[in-house]
Amino acid sequence: MPSTTFRTSGRRLAASAAATALAVAPALLATAGTAHATGGHGGRSSAVVLRTDLNVSLLNKTVNVPLAATLNEVQAPASAEKTALTVKLDGVDRGRPLDVLRADVATAKATVDDHKAEGYSNLAHAKVHIPGLPLLSLIEVGQVTSKAVCETGKRPVAESNVLGGVTVLGKKVTLSAGGTTEVKVPGVGEVRLDLSKTHTTSRTAAASALELKVSVNPLKLNVAEVEGTVTLAGATCETSEAAPAQKPPAKPADDVKPQGGAAKPIAEPAAEADLAETGGNSMTPYIAGGAIVLLVAGGGAVAVARRGRS
Repeated sequence: MPSTTFRTSGRRLAASAAATALAVAPALLATAGTAHATGGHGGRSSAVVLRTDLNVSLLNKTVNVPLAATLNEVQAPASAEKTALTVKLDGVDRGRPLDVLRADVATAKATVDDHKAEGYSNLAHAKVHIPGLPLLSLIEVGQVTSKAVCETGKRPVAESNVLGGVTVLGKKVTLSAGGTTEVKVPGVGEVRLDLSKTHTTSRTAAASALELKVSVNPLKLNVAEVEGTVTLAGATCETSEAAPAQKPPAKPADDVKPQGGAAKPIAEPAAEADLAETGGNSMTPYIAGGAIVLLVAGGGAVAVARRGRS
C-alpha cells in the first residue's frame, strides 16, 4: 500500500512538472528576441585628378589615335600626389611627348573604414593640353576640388568647387553654377563645360568639378580633329547600407478627457539592451533562469518516481 502511494505521488509530480514546462516554455520563447547577423561597412571610394577620353584624328583622316589617360586615379585605401602627366601618341608631332597636364598641386585620396567611405581630389594652378594645340591650353584653372562622403546611417554627400579664374582656349570664362558654358573659337573649335556635376542615391555619391566636351580642329602637328571628354577632379563613394528613411513627425493626440477618474499612466516598456550580434535581449537572463527551474523540477519528479518504484 505505501509503495502504491509513493508511485502514484511520483507520477502526479512528474506529470505536473511536465505540464508546467509545456505551459511556461511557449511564454518564454515568445519573449525571446530574433537573432540578427551584422557585417562590416563594406563600402568603397575612389578619386581621380584628371581623366581624358579623347579621339585624335590625323590629317589623312585614315588613322584615329585614342587618348585615354588618367592622373592620380586611386581606389581606397590609397592616395597619390603626382603633378604632371605626359603621353606619347604615334603620328602626332613626330612622336614627341605631349604634356597633357601640368599643375602645382594634384592630389587624390580615397579612404574606407568601418563607418565611412570618402573620396577626395584637389587640383591647383593647372593647365591641360591636347594634341594639335602645343601653345594654347585647352583649359587653365586656379583650383578645383571634389569630395564624396558615404557614411553608414546617413545620406551620402557629394560636393565640388571651382575656385579662382578659368580660361578655355585662351578665353576667360564665367561659369554658371549647375549649368553648361559654351566657348567657341573660330578656326580652332568649341568646348562645352559642365560645372560641379554631383549625383547621390541612398547608397552612393559622385562629384566632378569640371567636365569638358571637346570638339577641336587645330589642323596643326598632323592633327585634324580632337573630340571627346576631359574630367577634372572626380570623386566617388559607396556604402553597403542605405541611410534610414526619415519618419514623418507623429500627429499630436486629441485632447480627450478621461472618464471615471484620472487615467493611470501607462508604463513604458524597458529599452532593450544593445547586446551582441547573436540576437539576445534583456529577457535572456529570465529565459535562462526559467529553463534551470524547469530542469530541476523535472529531475526531482523523475527521482521521486524512481524512488517510489523501488
